[in-house]
Amino acid sequence: MRLWSREIWRLIWLSALGFVLGAIVGSAGFGLALGLAACLGYHLYQLRALYRWLTLHPHDEPPAAAGLWGELFDRLYRYQKGQRITQNRLRATLGRIQESSEAMRDSVVMLDSHGDLEWWNSAAAKMLGLKTAQDRGQHITNLLRDPRFVGYFNARDYGEPLTLASPIDERRILQYQITLYGDDERLVMARDITRLHRLEQMRRDFVANVSHELRTPLTVLAGYLETYSDLAEQLPPRLGRSIGQMQAQTTRMQNLVDDLLLLSRLEIDQGGDDHAPIDVHALLHKVADDARALAKEQHDIQLVIGSNAQLMGSEQELRSAISNLAFNAVRYTPQGSQITLHWVCDAQGAYITVEDDGDGIDPVHIPRLTERFYRVDKGRSTATGGTGLGLAIVKHVLLRHDAQLEIDSHPGEGARFCCHFPVTRRVSRESPSSPSCPRAVSGHPF
Repeated sequence: MRLWSREIWRLIWLSALGFVLGAIVGSAGFGLALGLAACLGYHLYQLRALYRWLTLHPHDEPPAAAGLWGELFDRLYRYQKGQRITQNRLRATLGRIQESSEAMRDSVVMLDSHGDLEWWNSAAAKMLGLKTAQDRGQHITNLLRDPRFVGYFNARDYGEPLTLASPIDERRILQYQITLYGDDERLVMARDITRLHRLEQMRRDFVANVSHELRTPLTVLAGYLETYSDLAEQLPPRLGRSIGQMQAQTTRMQNLVDDLLLLSRLEIDQGGDDHAPIDVHALLHKVADDARALAKEQHDIQLVIGSNAQLMGSEQELRSAISNLAFNAVRYTPQGSQITLHWVCDAQGAYITVEDDGDGIDPVHIPRLTERFYRVDKGRSTATGGTGLGLAIVKHVLLRHDAQLEIDSHPGEGARFCCHFPVTRRVSRESPSSPSCPRAVSGHPF
């Protein structure tokens, strides 16, 4: 404020001096104008110096000046110097980021808000075949043209990665993951998982081959045991019990082999050839009848149909999946428990739900329930004859139908397994009805 006041007083003194000198020579107005002109000339001179400094020599020391102009030059110089330091720091940071990205084995591709290529590291050039001179500014889908990648990119749902072959080498398997950041910009990362893919393929082949090879000796063994069981009355009691136990374990092994073969087929076969509209009402009636036969009137099994819609899919696979859920409810709930199979549709899709009022499951186990051979209670699962593959089969069947399994359970509150199918799998034209995966309400099983 003191510098500003000094400039005002300078203007007043120059104006007064011009006025006095003009009055002496008989022209006070001319003298006043001359004083104001001198003040204006001084400011124009300093303004010209500022312009020349900023346009011609911005990195040099600022022009020497006194008063308000000197303070202005100093402040601009300090601000410019601070900006230069910040720019250098940001430039160094960007350089380190680029160097670290170049050192990564994974591909890193930066896209602008339109999906055009801005920058990528050397790994991306090797894995994806990107060329700096030709591809910069191109849209990503012009270079990665696989329909599955285009659909993944446009869907903007990047919760799960996408696995595809490299566009320049089909023997190389890449896993793509897209991240949104900044002003709708995207970061595409591709990881070479060829070795993991081959190991997974070897595991699948091994399980499938071993399961297939076990089927024949188990069938022969089961045949002989069945023959001996027909002669149980003629055998000593101890030998008869042994044959019965061997027969039970052989049956359990056959079930395990059958589940392993089914799971291997679900993983290897892409499926879709036998997809057709399914009468869900009739399907659930069959599953409910099978569950009642397994329960032997020890459980109350209900069927609630809230929609006449149909599903597009494989009836055999879906029956296997829903049966696994229903049979699990029968095996792992106390006698007298109520089990409900429910079918409903709404604006978000279609839902097949299996719910029971049994002992429930601790939520800590829920994330691992669909893993192979994972058991909440190993002793109880073995006693009930379970193979530990039922929910894994359910998961893979639903994945082949673009659906997902939602599990909700708490100890003492029962369990609810909901198969959520997308709207595209519903083939009827009826209007949406009940809410998705509803809980029980008064007077209604849900």
